[in-house]
Amino acid sequence: MEFSLKLQYYCLVCVMVLLPALCYSKDYFVKSRATYYGSSDGLGTTSGACGFGEYGRNISSGNVAGVYRLYKNGVGCGACYQVRCTTNPQICTKKGVNVVVTDYGQGDNTDFILSHHAYEAMARPGTADRLFAYGVVGVEYQRVPCQYVGHKIQVKVHEYSRNPDYLAIIMLYQAGKSDILSVDIWQQGKWVEMRRSFGAVFDMPNPPLGAISLRFKVHDNAGIKWPKAVIPRNWKAGVAYDTDIQLQ
Repeated sequence: MEFSLKLQYYCLVCVMVLLPALCYSKDYFVKSRATYYGSSDGLGTTSGACGFGEYGRNISSGNVAGVYRLYKNGVGCGACYQVRCTTNPQICTKKGVNVVVTDYGQGDNTDFILSHHAYEAMARPGTADRLFAYGVVGVEYQRVPCQYVGHKIQVKVHEYSRNPDYLAIIMLYQAGKSDILSVDIWQQGKWVEMRRSFGAVFDMPNPPLGAISLRFKVHDNAGIKWPKAVIPRNWKAGVAYDTDIQLQ
């Protein structure tokens, strides 16, 4: 009897330890459709709706995408997804491609409008022309952590900014599976929420003089976090400032 109870106890412990690992190790893909847009070099566009500029053209080796439902009024900017085509297994790779969201776009009932480079990366060697011939393909996708080795979050002062009258910022190298929900600025002894101007760009007219203290409302798998950063008093439009923030 005692042996039986011990056996049941150990079995229960095994289930409690192993079941979460089994559950979280499984990949969950959502079925959708994807198409592509053309560019002279096959990379992203500097005029994407997220506001990333040149960063949005080159990040992830140009494997970027415009999204529709996943855009989320700009909150979806900077998120990473694994996208793999399902239309023809003789053409499509099993791995697909990892892309960064840099733009908004709605196609023929599609969730992704991929850069030429990203769309081609879904194809097996020597079959890209056949994949492009479809124009629109069935895909399945899942969100994956963004990985930027050697980089922490950078706060870029957007080119539209004018010191000291107007400040607009955007965050670069948003790692992990995190969403930046809002940004606050320290002004007159309290935190004041900045406006989401468009995409991933936050702005404020007449910002405080001196160094700018910021805090970010970040949502990830662990819940809500409030990391902070400071940009110097002599901030300049177009300059990206390093922070100590490493998102997971």
